[in-house]
Amino acid sequence: MTMGGSSDYFGLSRVVVPKGALPQQADVLDASLPLRAGELLIEVESLNIDSASFHQISENCRGDITRIEKHIFDLVERRGKHHNPVTGSGGMLIGRVKEIGSEFPVKEKPVKVGDRIATLVSLTLTPLVIKKIKKIHAKIDRVDIEGHAILFSSGIFARLPTNMPENVALAVLDVAGAPAQTEKLVKDGDTVVVIGGGGKSGLLCLYEAKKKKNTRTIAIEYSDAAVGRLKKFSFVDEIIQCDARASTLIMEKVKTVTDGKMADVVINVANIPDTEMASILSCRQHGIVYFFSMATSFTKAALGAEGVGMDVDLRIGNGYCVGHADTALNVLRESAEIKKLFETVYG
Repeated sequence: MTMGGSSDYFGLSRVVVPKGALPQQADVLDASLPLRAGELLIEVESLNIDSASFHQISENCRGDITRIEKHIFDLVERRGKHHNPVTGSGGMLIGRVKEIGSEFPVKEKPVKVGDRIATLVSLTLTPLVIKKIKKIHAKIDRVDIEGHAILFSSGIFARLPTNMPENVALAVLDVAGAPAQTEKLVKDGDTVVVIGGGGKSGLLCLYEAKKKKNTRTIAIEYSDAAVGRLKKFSFVDEIIQCDARASTLIMEKVKTVTDGKMADVVINVANIPDTEMASILSCRQHGIVYFFSMATSFTKAALGAEGVGMDVDLRIGNGYCVGHADTALNVLRESAEIKKLFETVYG
């Protein structure tokens, strides 16, 4: 990555409050036009709200679509971005490139006006204006809108593939970091536990983990529907149906199915809080616990591991690594069973 070229590579000039902060840490961004030299203007079609954020908003609004719509509209109008103050998370978007600033690094990031793209940076740092909310798809955390967004020179994006439905591609790209990081993290012979394994990111992680030699995959899920889905997949070796907030119960169940060895790697993609200790207690001493969930409290994780005497490697899930979009999309190209599910749910 180079930081040359643009006079405002990180979008600092878009920060309203507090001045000097990076856009993600800012309370308020300026999403107004005209476009500036180092920026890309996107005519937005849909927001893919991250699962933890949409779950929290829906609960707060008691599932009422009208209230959810007003909540999202007011949040973006107030902050100039979709940045949930409770979960601290946002999501990503899909749209068409409308204008390219004179200093946007098109040589490094080839793009032209008219391209349909998905942003691979969080909505928590993306200046956004919503003119109208057209429809909320509550089952898949998607919000169709009329409006615009601004991508900085530092931002990353992917052109939408032409060989799969765009809604399917968007669902995959939304969680692209999870399977890509799993591919880097899991070693041959590992036992891998995925908490929240029945969701889209969980399934992609389980599949990627199973590609390694002699790995054993264990999915933890709560709902009957998610467990039913998991039973259909060849890359899932064990399923534990349990509330992931029941930490010691999860520990005992993992101990049983692993003959006391526990997991080498635990990946948490749950969209609810208070699953930190189930993750830690499912892991062996000196193993790895990777938190992709935006519902994670890293204070609870750090102090909790200390409190139960677990010497485990606690890692913060990074939604970006080189090539992550291709890695995630390749899962659907490789796996007919995952592709079918994604097309059914998101297509």
